Amino acid sequence: MKKYLIILSISLVSNKFYSQTENNIKSAIGKIMHEQEQAWDKGDIDGFMAAYWNSDSLRFIGKNGITYGWKNTIDNYKKNYPDKANMGELIFSIISTEQLSETTCYVIGKWDLKREKGDIGGYYTLLWKKIAGKWVIVIDHTS
Repeated sequence: MKKYLIILSISLVSNKFYSQTENNIKSAIGKIMHEQEQAWDKGDIDGFMAAYWNSDSLRFIGKNGITYGWKNTIDNYKKNYPDKANMGELIFSIISTEQLSETTCYVIGKWDLKREKGDIGGYYTLLWKKIAGKWVIVIDHTS
């Protein structure tokens, strides 16, 4: 019985720690995504891209296929959204966040752009990694 209580206690403490860690990760990523919305709404693509891994290994998957690298991704954003009117107001709706490890999680959600020229939107799956102490998007699949 004593062994059972010890194992149960360890399990409860581990689950509580994991739950707190998962909540901290969800909160941190939610905050970063909110900062992305704010940057986008100001027409600041550079600020929006601060959430992405600044690496040639970044992958963005969209309707035109896979774009490799941070530079190519930001160049595409600037080409496709040349001004504030085209950018509109960005709204992220997070559907789920799944922690895969202490340094990796993925987020599934919906995005909407409210614009005078017509609203658009779709869904995304983001793979986030904690690199050098900072959460960054390493893979973005947006439709």
